[in-house]
Amino acid sequence: MPSLHEIIVRPLVTEKSSAGFQARKEYVFQVHPEANKYQIRDALEQLFDVTVTRVRTMQMRRKEVIRAQTLGATPRWKKAVVTLKEGDEIAVFES
Repeated sequence: MPSLHEIIVRPLVTEKSSAGFQARKEYVFQVHPEANKYQIRDALEQLFDVTVTRVRTMQMRRKEVIRAQTLGATPRWKKAVVTLKEGDEIAVFES
């Protein structure tokens, strides 16, 4: 089983995730591809001292890309959309 810092890879701060945060208080993270919802919930609760009410996950598929004359692909990864208990917040998304 991966450690807490391996489960939560990084927060995803994009225009779309910022709009979801402002409208529905949803936080978006890139997580370990083999982590399940329970592991993600436990990791966030221990790392940020918050109460998680909902976790939704999705597999982001690899995409074929062409750079100059080289054919390649982006890696596959997993995204988690997390909703917290009313009043809880994570400082990364507040600024």
